[in-house]
Amino acid sequence: MKGIKFLGALAAASLLFSFSVSAQENNNRDENGKVVRGAYETNKWYDNTFIGVAGGVNTVFDSYESHGFELGQYGAAAELYFGKWYTPAIGVRFGWQGLSNEPRDFTHTYEAGGSKTVTFSKWAFANEEQVPFNILHGDFLWNISNSIGGYKETRFWDFVPYMSAGLLAVGADSKTLISNWEYAMGPGLLNVLRLNDRIDLTLDMTYYIVADRDFYAMPQGHVGYGRFIGFPKATVGLAFNLFKTNFDRHSSITPTIIPVPFTLDQYNDLAAKVKALEAENAALKDKIAALEAENAKYKNFKEGQTYIYQNGSFIETEATVATPAIVYFDLGSAKLSQREKAHLDFYAENALDADTELLLIGSADKDTGNARINQKLSEQRCDAVKKYLAGKGINNVETLAEGDTNNMYNTPAKNRSVTVKIK
Repeated sequence: MKGIKFLGALAAASLLFSFSVSAQENNNRDENGKVVRGAYETNKWYDNTFIGVAGGVNTVFDSYESHGFELGQYGAAAELYFGKWYTPAIGVRFGWQGLSNEPRDFTHTYEAGGSKTVTFSKWAFANEEQVPFNILHGDFLWNISNSIGGYKETRFWDFVPYMSAGLLAVGADSKTLISNWEYAMGPGLLNVLRLNDRIDLTLDMTYYIVADRDFYAMPQGHVGYGRFIGFPKATVGLAFNLFKTNFDRHSSITPTIIPVPFTLDQYNDLAAKVKALEAENAALKDKIAALEAENAKYKNFKEGQTYIYQNGSFIETEATVATPAIVYFDLGSAKLSQREKAHLDFYAENALDADTELLLIGSADKDTGNARINQKLSEQRCDAVKKYLAGKGINNVETLAEGDTNNMYNTPAKNRSVTVKIK
């Protein structure tokens, strides 16, 4: 019973320390000091997941007829697991535990079949230095710190009792045992100490109970005593939190508080407001109807088509390009960009023909360069546009380079241009 008492004392100390730490953390409380709890928003299936590894010690309790309840030797324990928190208080965990234990050395004799006497020792593992055990288990986790103290992402110590169930296998020679699998279940206590957002230090204690039927200590061909074997285990390890590691509360909505019961004046005031809103709503409906009637004449318009309004109706017409057109240049450059070439292409195809007389007015911004350089730059820009239009069959073009003397815009970029006018 020493192992059980030790685990019990360790669990009690963990609980007291966890509560004392939680009591000192008050930033999960409202302005009145009341603990703030959910509801919480649902996270994605892979959020709030974790994996872990741990190592420690285990022992075994068993009983055989007159021998009573006896304690085995202490051995090593290791575990790997993964899990998920569905809410700040409820989670699940699945994993593997590997235990090893030195068999207790005793000899027991009993009659089999009424006349035959069988003697065995060291739990049927006389040739084994260490007896290996493997446990595949699933755990239902309850974070009592978040349940009682309210969820707090940065809490240092979380106290998590759980119930575990699974299968336990004894790794022994098949000639020794009838079966080496048995159901196992029992309570556990997980202490989670937060190191940072991603890593936790864990102290885990479990007590598995397994039915001692025919898998643990019987020679082949015989059955067990129908009693139970206990596996206390304590480990220390690290848990690694994956993806999103916290929970978000739903936004709270403060309802409007209306005094009840109403006074007569309050009722009349509300009734007048309702009547005014109804009148406003009716007026808006009339405006909507008028706008719909106004827009009805546009409902058959074709996208991209130009119309003129004549004698009370709209008539389809061809689009015309407004003049003047403006071609822009980069700072210090007289080279036409692909964008400006596209503008000139459209302008030449839709607004000009071979007989159109054009005037090109070139300019440069006065904020850069000097008067001589800017005059030369404006001449080069006029020549670039004139040459490009000539390639489109438009040759009746006159140029006027004004340098930086005609800056009509307050933005320098707009003054680096050539204005194309139809004479």
